[in-house]
Formats: sequence, structure tokens, C-alpha cells
Amino acid sequence: MNTMKLVNEFNRGALVLAGAIFSGTLFAATDTTTFTVTATVADSCSVAATDLAFGSITPVDNIDFDNTSTVTVTCSNGTSYDTGLNEGSNSSDTTVNTRRMSDGVTSFLSYQLYSDSGRTTVWGDTVATDTVAGTGDGTGQAITVYGRVPSGQQTVSTGSYSDTVTVTVTF
Repeated sequence: MNTMKLVNEFNRGALVLAGAIFSGTLFAATDTTTFTVTATVADSCSVAATDLAFGSITPVDNIDFDNTSTVTVTCSNGTSYDTGLNEGSNSSDTTVNTRRMSDGVTSFLSYQLYSDSGRTTVWGDTVATDTVAGTGDGTGQAITVYGRVPSGQQTVSTGSYSDTVTVTVTF
């Protein structure tokens, strides 16, 4: 065989071999599979509240004293919830109709919490009866609590009064 022809055949074979190596088809094989990625987003809620301060009350003026506070409910998107307020720690019974603040001794100052600005709907803790319903969107939703110390309490002793109300979010 001609030496030149032999060199050309060798070079051509080397080029084919080099091309196969660089393209990865000569020595590589592949296989594939898939896997599933899953997660479950659970219904979840959190709640925060600001204090409701009526300030200085002068019962002899015989007027209602009103103020507001805010309950902020944060629930996962699409989560239905109900926000309830209990009767407080000084109620004379276990109903929201007898909310009262105490001076820590023997005197009480009546008050009420409402879910509407007209102060006609008493806010309680019986789901679907006297609670405030909503649907979460993943952000904090502010709900106003409308408070009132009603007139007609002229015989209440002077001093500082307080109560503790529990906020419950049912979802």
C-alpha cells in the first residue's frame, strides 16, 4: 500500500475517533428517570390583638365611653376562620352579656365589645352565632373591636379597672 494513502487512512481514522470521543457517543450511554415533588399546605392561623384602653371615665357625666382596638388574624390562603371573644375574666356568669372590669378589690365597671361600628352586635365566642368570620389570604387581616363603657354607672368606685379577654380563632 502506498505510504501516503496509509497516512491519510490513519489520519481519517484518528479524526473519526477524536470526533466520537468529543461528542460522547463512543463511550457514553444514558438513562433517565423522573421523581415527584410534593408538599401539603396545611390550614394554619395566628392571631394578635391590641389593648383596648378607655382612658379616664367620668361616670357622673352619664354618657357612653367608646373606643376601639384591633384583632389581626393571619391565615393561610383559602382558610376559613371564625374569630371569637370570650366573656372576660371578671364576668358575673359565663356569658358575653355580662362583661365587666374589676378594680381588683370589690368594684366592677361594666363594658361591652361589639363587632359593628353601631355597637349593636355583641361579639361573642359561639362559632357561626356571634363570632366574626373570614377567609385567609396569607396576610394579616385587621378586624376592629368596638368597645363601650355604657352610661348609668355613677355609683362605681374610683380606681383603675381591668379585664382580660381571650381571642380564639377557629379554623
